[in-house]
Amino acid sequence: MSTAEQGPVKPADNPATGDGELKRSLSHGQMTMIAMGLALGTGLFLGSGSAIKIAGPGAIIAYAVGSMIAAIIAACAGEMAVRHPVPGGFGTIATRYLSPYAGYIGRWAYWATTVPLTGAELVAVGKYFSYWFPDIPLWVTVAASGILILILNLVSVKSFGALEFFLSSIKVIAVIVFIVLGLLLVFVGLPGHAAAGTANLVNDGGLLPNGVGAVWVSMAIVMFSFGGVEMLSISAAEARNPVRSVRTSVKAMIWRLSSFYVLSMLIILCLMPWQQAAQTGKDIGQSPFVMVFSELGIPYAADITNFVILIAALSGANASLYAATRLLHALAGDKMAPTFAGTTNHNGVPVTALMLSFLGVVVASVMAVAEISNIFELLMALVTLCILVVWIMILLTYQAYKKHQGNSSGFTVWGGRITAGVGLAGVLATLVALFMLPDSSAVVSVQVGVVFFAIISIFYVVLAKKRGGFPRADLEAFTEPQKEDA
Repeated sequence: MSTAEQGPVKPADNPATGDGELKRSLSHGQMTMIAMGLALGTGLFLGSGSAIKIAGPGAIIAYAVGSMIAAIIAACAGEMAVRHPVPGGFGTIATRYLSPYAGYIGRWAYWATTVPLTGAELVAVGKYFSYWFPDIPLWVTVAASGILILILNLVSVKSFGALEFFLSSIKVIAVIVFIVLGLLLVFVGLPGHAAAGTANLVNDGGLLPNGVGAVWVSMAIVMFSFGGVEMLSISAAEARNPVRSVRTSVKAMIWRLSSFYVLSMLIILCLMPWQQAAQTGKDIGQSPFVMVFSELGIPYAADITNFVILIAALSGANASLYAATRLLHALAGDKMAPTFAGTTNHNGVPVTALMLSFLGVVVASVMAVAEISNIFELLMALVTLCILVVWIMILLTYQAYKKHQGNSSGFTVWGGRITAGVGLAGVLATLVALFMLPDSSAVVSVQVGVVFFAIISIFYVVLAKKRGGFPRADLEAFTEPQKEDA
């Protein structure tokens, strides 16, 4: 479809009418922080022991490559969102440029990713809260934090955006402080602390003690740290100025994530031998942040780190619930989910989709807290496969999108389809690397994923037959003209 053939521009400050239309309320800063809410998670603050255990200091290379792949995914999703800031983001766009089935699969896969993730993050909030108050039952703090994010998502997208900006800002500030202090400890030294230097990077077997192949295998762990970069595509439908907000947010997020992860890994592996860093896990006392702050004599280092990690988990839960709600709302709008989930209130909040998604969160949280058999572990295995399917779909959609649109938006990915092809190869390599991990997580993920996709595909066939098929998405009302600023 050429630019001339496309329909009218959807007003950037459209009022919510309560008939299923979202409201554009998100600012540039809020857009960036929403994506950071998922992508800047607890893994960074507690260290990445699993990746380091596999690749040694080579984990730095893995994170650098991973950040490049994540940047490509974010940029491709962002370019399409600039052109089509449509509810449902990349999934709805896939319905137009790939097929209705692709859009259906992609959106349900992302919903199946974000709902269990929200539950997992809420349980994490409860556990981190128990660090200070061990006598309070876990379910109480999980329920309280769940109700908090539910209320803030119910009020308006503006209140959600404001909270996410605040929570993510705390994480960003904490990482910046860690990086500044860490770099000083490594290269300059501080009073009472000589510069550590970079000797630990090559001691004990060199930079690649387990070989180049180990770096590739570690990508199966590293890439999932960047889950959430696709969120900008989803939130574009509620941005005040989609063109400027998405373009600015994509660039800011790419630079922040790549620098935060790579520099943090560099600091960790310079300040401690990699075998020691490989032991960092879920214990707050083992966090690299605690180590650095304690080295400098900062009081209550563990408490400060626990607070930041708790905020990171709460932020992740908040962003995940938002994403799940918007995907279900978009599916309902395309009649690929119960149509009553496509309604909104006077503030433009898809309340029904929110409550249905939150119900799924409650179920996932109960499973995690009660440790019911291995059901929750199976849900998390499904998340592993679903996010890879979503990334693959985004990059394939971009290939088809470029055939139709060329360089027609206010934001263009450098290298276009070739760059997207590199990103696609990276995601596929990550999928293969899953099978190289020492545990059986990849096999379980594929098994659970095959069942999940078979079930929702059957529902698709039934729905398509009932409705006489699904048309490709009409994106005309959500098409932005080419413009550089507003």
